Amino acid sequence: MKPLNQLITPHLWFDKEAKEAAKFYCSVFPDSKITSMTTLQNTPSGDCDLVSFNVWGQPFMAISAGPLFPFNPSISFIVNFDPSREKYARDMIDESWNKLSEDGTALMPLDKYPFSERYGWIQDKYGVSWQLILTNPDGEPRPTIVPSMMFVGDNCGNAEEAREFYLSVFRNAKPGTLFRYGPGQEPDQEGTVMFTDFMLENTWFAAMDSAREHRFNFNEAISLLVNCETQEDIDHYWERLSAVPEAEQCGWLKDKYGVSWQISPAALDEMMMKGTPEQRDRVTQAFLKMKKFNIAELQAAFQEE
Repeated sequence: MKPLNQLITPHLWFDKEAKEAAKFYCSVFPDSKITSMTTLQNTPSGDCDLVSFNVWGQPFMAISAGPLFPFNPSISFIVNFDPSREKYARDMIDESWNKLSEDGTALMPLDKYPFSERYGWIQDKYGVSWQLILTNPDGEPRPTIVPSMMFVGDNCGNAEEAREFYLSVFRNAKPGTLFRYGPGQEPDQEGTVMFTDFMLENTWFAAMDSAREHRFNFNEAISLLVNCETQEDIDHYWERLSAVPEAEQCGWLKDKYGVSWQISPAALDEMMMKGTPEQRDRVTQAFLKMKKFNIAELQAAFQEE
């Protein structure tokens, strides 16, 4: 199922492997392809490969920008193998699992669980986490790939509040399902979120609380890039989402839960894909000086004679 007018794109930060990983993911899942590749030159991390790719209809971006942020399972990607859409869904889930298993680590083995006939959670050889699930096709259909946030440690218990916060920030948003932990599911507390999903700007997300011991939390390895048409949109999201002033840089911010977002003008993609090397370099040097992006200043740098 291809998303329409998708405005929020998961962005993966690699050390050097962005191109290699994008090719790998396109080989693991069907209907996947790399859509563009470019290089940002003269950044603080040197020359950085920037790759855009689609995985089974879900847009992703990846950058090679140095070994700063290790991937962890706080944000993972649920992959829905839906028998009502895919005749061979069960075979497909096994095939994808086998490919992701190469030098990967199973967090929950591929098996039968109370919530699914076939499910597994795996961290691939690059550290990115995937939850493969044979979906029950009853109810409202969901996209093939859904980014999922896990609220752990001090954040545990915040999943429902975060969902309501994000629904209030994004103009085109709607809640989906919500399942709570019941009694006897310790260490998870009764009433906290076992699973919820919600749609922001035509992009579905999932969230859950986990009281188990996890030695990780949200970081910049996976950020959520919001493409904005206008400066007004950039200002709106920046003002509502940014909660950590020291994290503000080059269009990046952190919200009050520690999730990283990039608030980026759609026009910037255009400039980086279609500009000459000189134009791309001027735009890069301009945005490296910014915290919140200023579209007019980026366009002036692009058009400079």
